[in-house]
Amino acid sequence: MLFHARSKDRPFSLGTFPLECLPRDDAIMAVESDGPRILAPVDAAGNAPLAAAARKYRDIFAASAGQEAAAAKAPVPDDLKARASDVKGMAYFMDSAMVGICKMVPNAWLEGIDALPHTHAVVLMIEDGKRPEGHNLAKDWIDPAIREISDMRAAEIAVCVARHIRAMGFEARADVPGHRYVNADRLAVMAGLAVRVDGRLINPFIEGRFSLAAVTTDYALATDSPLAQSAWNGRGLSYWWGQNGAMSGRERNRRARRPSHYSHYPMEQVKEVDRPTTLILDDEVPRVPKRAAFFERALQGDLGKKAQKERSRFSFKHPSSKGLLGVIRSLVPHQDGEATDVNTGLDDPIANTEAIKALSYHLGSDLTGICKIPRYAWFSHKEDGRPIKPYHNYAVVMLIDQGYDTMEGASGDDWISGTQSMRGYLRGAEIAGVMAEFMRSQGFSSRSQTNADSDVLQIPLILWAGLGELSRIGELVLNPFVGPRFKSVVLTTDMPLAADKPIDFGLQYFCNNCLKCARECPCDAIPYGNKVMFNGYEMWKPDAERCTRYRLTNMKGAACGRCMKTCPINKVVDADGPIATRVASWLGVNAMFLKPVLVPIATWMDDKLGNGMRNPMKKWWFDHEIIDDVAVDPRVGTNQRDIEPNKKVNPAKQKMAYYHANMMPPPDACGALTTVNRKEAVAAGALLETPAEAWARKQREEPAPAHYTPTPPSGQADDENIASPYANPVKPQSPVFDTAAE
Repeated sequence: MLFHARSKDRPFSLGTFPLECLPRDDAIMAVESDGPRILAPVDAAGNAPLAAAARKYRDIFAASAGQEAAAAKAPVPDDLKARASDVKGMAYFMDSAMVGICKMVPNAWLEGIDALPHTHAVVLMIEDGKRPEGHNLAKDWIDPAIREISDMRAAEIAVCVARHIRAMGFEARADVPGHRYVNADRLAVMAGLAVRVDGRLINPFIEGRFSLAAVTTDYALATDSPLAQSAWNGRGLSYWWGQNGAMSGRERNRRARRPSHYSHYPMEQVKEVDRPTTLILDDEVPRVPKRAAFFERALQGDLGKKAQKERSRFSFKHPSSKGLLGVIRSLVPHQDGEATDVNTGLDDPIANTEAIKALSYHLGSDLTGICKIPRYAWFSHKEDGRPIKPYHNYAVVMLIDQGYDTMEGASGDDWISGTQSMRGYLRGAEIAGVMAEFMRSQGFSSRSQTNADSDVLQIPLILWAGLGELSRIGELVLNPFVGPRFKSVVLTTDMPLAADKPIDFGLQYFCNNCLKCARECPCDAIPYGNKVMFNGYEMWKPDAERCTRYRLTNMKGAACGRCMKTCPINKVVDADGPIATRVASWLGVNAMFLKPVLVPIATWMDDKLGNGMRNPMKKWWFDHEIIDDVAVDPRVGTNQRDIEPNKKVNPAKQKMAYYHANMMPPPDACGALTTVNRKEAVAAGALLETPAEAWARKQREEPAPAHYTPTPPSGQADDENIASPYANPVKPQSPVFDTAAE
């Protein structure tokens, strides 16, 4: 418990509640099997604006409930328990509160429904979100929509589980609220998730605060037994302590006591500053086109035929990620819309901010911050070359944890890596989409900006919204409590809001004295050396081309997240976490003056404890590769990497490529090949300034370097002159910057 969480040896497929410890009674199966079939429940549609938004997204998910399975079955094991662990793991990975499996019986189908040839049901229980306090404006928004929001989340998870099973070649249909084929209450009792008490369904841990969904399938799975009637209250002393490594009642209680506009993590303890801790020369940072992003360049053929071919399939390479990606795409048409012409009286920025944050946390955000949108955070052009004119003032920036336990079970670049990203992207698109839909109903122009369709760059917004600092990983922000283990989503809006401030938790000193991510990078894309100025930013600049190529063409996995997996700040900081982690986190945030002493110890200890190694207890997925829409055994195997503390590195031999703004393709070069010139990009390293040199040049009032000017479009249109909402840059008070200045 000092160095490792009690949950370290808990199989991921058991979930976070100690459901396995409750008494069971198989006799209840016979009682439930004898009951009559019932009519489909009435879909009681609430009229509240937020309820309508959640119901709309529920129905979008439901459209993917029952589609065709893959043409051939995946090579799954005969062991039904292993199969059940994979399916339950997928449901828990998607944040189902509890999962149970039972066999289908004739009376589980609703009256008038033709029974499908399905033998099993996977039953999902989704816990209601936290309700805001009475003084928070969000209470009036959320209270009439509690059931619709939980039903929406139930639909999202069930559809993704069903798609996962179908991608392995088995029939599966998601049964979700408003689109029922089965008696979900009966299945929940049979699958061991609830008992009947006075005509109501009660779960031993969350009582009646839940929604249900199910996945019926012909995929044979190990089943669970019904709960005994005596199991109706499972919150005994062992629950509060964290029985069997499950999340303790103490931790759940700690989260429940925090204000609804606060996250689970004590971000309020982190030092706020006026500007990010790395130098940003606001008026020199160029606006860049989406065509310049290396994933887009790969799609357009700039990185060669192999990268282009793999770009079109790398997100589909595993059954779980394939199931998620289709759902993500279904949300894109709903990201924007017209605001209603109403006056809701929401003109208090502070009250609005607390309400918006509370709403984001109720919907599932892990960390939320707000900022004004700087000029350079808007892309200059869309993928097809159309110019983007900034249209909103504020950004609501939300971080979605990619899942610590799943990352613990992985190498970081094996077959689940892409799914971790897709899960974060889907959850973010759902949250921001519903929020935008609701805010438009309140009269405020709003748009969700997702990985599938965004008009803004998210990294600068994460910085300005006070959610992290730039790290050695390069174009990636680290948060003090979840490290780099997140995906972001942004909601842009004109609702009056109060902006947060950037933060300083000493990351610049930490990353300057820790090389673990660079050491463990499988393609040598993270720099060992000092920070440089790149397109107006002070950063450790990664080799974006090399990173992109590896993530796309990784033949022993899907994508890559080795830097996230091995970062020493990739931890869980809560009441159940290791004491050493909690102490180190508190000192890192509240006693930064100790970093010169603590950082060398922390980075050395991280390796000695084996952090970054794979934990087999957390591996829940099968290693499959999808080829021609069929899941098969991976053609060349699976990455089995662990950390290499003794790996020798030579920074002098590291050759990094720098694609400055003037080396970008024209923003309107859609469909036109613009081949990368790596030799030229390596040579472009000679053009780089140190942060101290850039600052001195700025003080001399000399112009920005020529390579900060992006390649113009064929029409030679000038960049818009948009004023920055932030003050002029100041010299960062970071040890790294000061050392460079000397």
